[in-house]
Amino acid sequence: MSNTKPNNQHVSERTPLIHGERSNTANGAPSRSDSYRHVRGSRALHFFTDSRYTPGTDHSNIVLRSLAYTWHVTKVTLLSNYVNFLLVMVPVGIVAGKSGWGATAVFTLNFFAIIPLAAVLSFATEEISLKLGDALGGLLNATFGNAVELIVSIVALRDDQIEVVQASMLGSILSNLLLVMGMCFFFGGLVHGGTNGNGREQVFSAAVAQTTCSLMALSSASLVLPAALYSVLDRNNNSGAKRESILTLSRGTAIILLALYILYLVFQLRTHSNLFDAESQTPPSDDETTQTPEAETEDAHEEPVMGPVAGLAVLVVTTILVAICADYLVGSIDEIVESTNISKAFIGLILIPIVGNAAEHVTAVVVAVRNKMDLAMGVAIGSSIQIALGVTPFLVIVGWIMGKDMTLRFEIFQTVCFAVSVLVVTYTVQDGKSNYLEGAMLIGLYIIIAVAFFATPGDAMEGARTLIFGS
Repeated sequence: MSNTKPNNQHVSERTPLIHGERSNTANGAPSRSDSYRHVRGSRALHFFTDSRYTPGTDHSNIVLRSLAYTWHVTKVTLLSNYVNFLLVMVPVGIVAGKSGWGATAVFTLNFFAIIPLAAVLSFATEEISLKLGDALGGLLNATFGNAVELIVSIVALRDDQIEVVQASMLGSILSNLLLVMGMCFFFGGLVHGGTNGNGREQVFSAAVAQTTCSLMALSSASLVLPAALYSVLDRNNNSGAKRESILTLSRGTAIILLALYILYLVFQLRTHSNLFDAESQTPPSDDETTQTPEAETEDAHEEPVMGPVAGLAVLVVTTILVAICADYLVGSIDEIVESTNISKAFIGLILIPIVGNAAEHVTAVVVAVRNKMDLAMGVAIGSSIQIALGVTPFLVIVGWIMGKDMTLRFEIFQTVCFAVSVLVVTYTVQDGKSNYLEGAMLIGLYIIIAVAFFATPGDAMEGARTLIFGS
């Protein structure tokens, strides 16, 4: 064959149009106009859909380079998660809240607006973490891992929605412990469990599971003790003394829990980080030793797609938008409860955790299906630890500063649900193995609890709080 091929065959997607080439359509080669359209189309495709490169980011003109990089950051943020198509709900939800639309419309629109914002918040945090190293990156993820729940809860706390705050904290813990972990066990077990009496179990670090379950048992005790104290003090008609006793116990316990959470972070990120290293998990089974090219590419994708300054800017903007949407969402809760007779406990326990954790839940299930159970367990139990030992006691301290009566005295039924869930999860994970039956059990318990709170009338749990803290 002749080596005199047309030059335009070597034109790549990022190569500028080569001038002076001749049309050779008679020999089947593309013409110059065809090459121009191909290059222009390729550059346009990169400009709108390529999350790794945007034309213009290396331009010599600083204005054009800045504009191109701004679009690059916007583009990679929009393409970071499949739920980001719901970002169109953000301006609509803000307009609905500002214009005073009906409570149902405001709640629904802002509910769906916060879901993609939570995904963007998680994406920006991970992008920054990749530049900070394991220790600082892990600390950043631990700090912002439940930022949406924290923002929504602070807004609700400001509006004296104590019951919503407590229910959302409990709901976040239960959704991670029961629903997310249950789905990880269930779908991972179905894919990797074997058939025809030759069943297998997925394996994860038993040491990590035992440590985290012990911490969850401690957090369960921190809720049981205030409830028990209130039950004892209930014999005394001095409501002021009961109030002060519960507040003192809750605030003192919150300080201790925060200290233990900091100690847990040191244990996880510094002194015993080897126990939490997902790379050292059990090797895959025989039928998974050959990775697909897609899996290898994904595993190798560790380079950030935007810089730390851009990630911080996305983090700040997203946090502001979450606060605005959360303000409108929380402001519509009272009217929703009155019009639908759905309890605030159900809204906080079931609906609000969906807002903050939807994308994270899907991620946990996906990695479980890929047989990376340590990663899945890190998302499920790790998030529960953050809420139980970090966010909840922090909100008690914030309420103390704001002059709000935020305590660790949950309703008896809520406390029992939490304690039973921790007990069931402990028995399930203590052997470091899982299967789809155990996953179905955890999902079933979560559904039972959800139905119980859905069946609770809207004003059923208001009386006890009025008795202890007044109207």
